Amino acid sequence: MTGNPARAGSPDPDNPRIAQWLREAAELLHAQGANPFRVGAYRKAADTVLQFEGSLRSLFADQGRAGLDALPGIGAGIAAAIAEMLERGRWSQLDRLRGSLDPTHLFQTVPGIGPEIAERIHDSLGVETLEALEVAAHEGRLEKVPGIGRRRVAAIRAALAEILDRTPLTRRATPDAAAEPAVATLLDVDREYAERSHAGELPLIAPRRFNPANEAWLPVLHTRRDQWHFTALYSNTARAHELGRTRDWVVLYFHDDDHAERQRTVVTEQRGPLRGRRVVRGREAECIAQHGMSGSDTSIAVKVPSRRQA
Repeated sequence: MTGNPARAGSPDPDNPRIAQWLREAAELLHAQGANPFRVGAYRKAADTVLQFEGSLRSLFADQGRAGLDALPGIGAGIAAAIAEMLERGRWSQLDRLRGSLDPTHLFQTVPGIGPEIAERIHDSLGVETLEALEVAAHEGRLEKVPGIGRRRVAAIRAALAEILDRTPLTRRATPDAAAEPAVATLLDVDREYAERSHAGELPLIAPRRFNPANEAWLPVLHTRRDQWHFTALYSNTARAHELGRTRDWVVLYFHDDDHAERQRTVVTEQRGPLRGRRVVRGREAECIAQHGMSGSDTSIAVKVPSRRQA
């Protein structure tokens, strides 16, 4: 191909749809009290997409995410979002903002995962994206899900590697530490979410799952720490409802300008040296250090805000 691929051809029919999704995300973020700069970033990106004279799909096929990132007003995080829209015909972040995210359906696109296993994965791990599922597989957490042994984990890891290698939207599993906020930062966002949710200060959304009355009950927090943008929500899994932990398990989504969105779940530990303390799943060793404890420490837990069912 000759010339600049960003200017080649006619506008892709996907462009208006992607611009609409970006603008809808901006409006939902604004309504949910997100940082105005983040809202403005999505609006600016929507304008860029609408004004782009070429094909986003062709640009992505030729240059990958770097080509999208090079467009005016499109940073790494939004480039990853546009890549997801192009490759998968959906955007998980927008689904979450709408309250319509259904991770169990997404997990069934992975060979070897049927409806029952998909539900178990979501309920046990609280993960909601293929990237988060891959990280859980590499960290050994997927192997602990009932009914999933080592051989099935190996098969799922191989299938995820093939899927995500075809769609390189985010960093790979087993990343460098800079790809995530510090445990102290995650726990501080968890604290803010608990306090503001308990005080009734947060906007509410109506999740699609486990909500037949379509009631707006789920508090959502958008906040920022240094370069990190966070969204916090109570876990809306079958397991959380079964155990009465929907006001305890908190899912934190985060990204910055250099890393696409990831997630971690924060819970009140029920056993062991961290019993009664807030713990980031998958980073328990760091939580022990954060709380100033040794592995054998059995000191009285620090007090956390009330997380009783509303």
